[in-house]
Amino acid sequence: MDSRVDLPLRSVTKHAHSPPELSPWLRELPAVHDFLDGFEFERTTVFVGENGSGKSTLIEALATALDLPHGGGTGWEVRDHAEEVPELSEHVQIVRGAASKRGAFFLRAETMHENMAYLMEIGAMRGHHYSQQSHGEMFIEMLSGKFMDLGLWVLDEPESALSFTASLTLLQLIRERDRAGLQTIMATHSPVLARAEGAKLVEVGEWGLRESTWDRLDMVDHWRRFLQEPQRYLRYFDDDCPVRRPGQRG
Repeated sequence: MDSRVDLPLRSVTKHAHSPPELSPWLRELPAVHDFLDGFEFERTTVFVGENGSGKSTLIEALATALDLPHGGGTGWEVRDHAEEVPELSEHVQIVRGAASKRGAFFLRAETMHENMAYLMEIGAMRGHHYSQQSHGEMFIEMLSGKFMDLGLWVLDEPESALSFTASLTLLQLIRERDRAGLQTIMATHSPVLARAEGAKLVEVGEWGLRESTWDRLDMVDHWRRFLQEPQRYLRYFDDDCPVRRPGQRG
């Protein structure tokens, strides 16, 4: 029996009725083509990659295709958002599983204060409560509270507001969800969050999408070497030394 049959989200592929063409900038992202060719999710799936690789583009399109607010939130929250609906979402066909735990939450780090403002506007007490907390405290309380038991989390770079200790807290929440049969899909720059137990790790880059293991991720390699020998990287800031491009080894 397919172990993914009970997942809220089993896979995605190109929608049979998608628009005829992608915008030029989307066509230039190899990850988009791999995604639309068919991508299968596990109970915990983590996308990592450099800025501009396309991982957040995939996550935002996925969330919108799941009928979640593209500014972040749950399916039962209806509000306006300044940005247009992601174009890629019109090309994505969702394949759902037979999950008993429905409901989903999209956490988009860059628009979380917009979510808080919405809650305050509609008079929700938790909106005023969140406004008295730090960005990171709000993240953790939201996720560990009423959204903890939802069938699906879609997280876009949640580490942006988290300290090292708070990142460990979120890592434990994801671990608890996995063991409870709940699904988490995440894009991250954090080697801590990428260490999620049993996660399918997908490295996004000029090659498109490729599965990897934690110890073989470029991100982990660079962080490890920087912490062991910072000067190896810092010397490239000197005027006499060219700055290496992201991902270039040396």
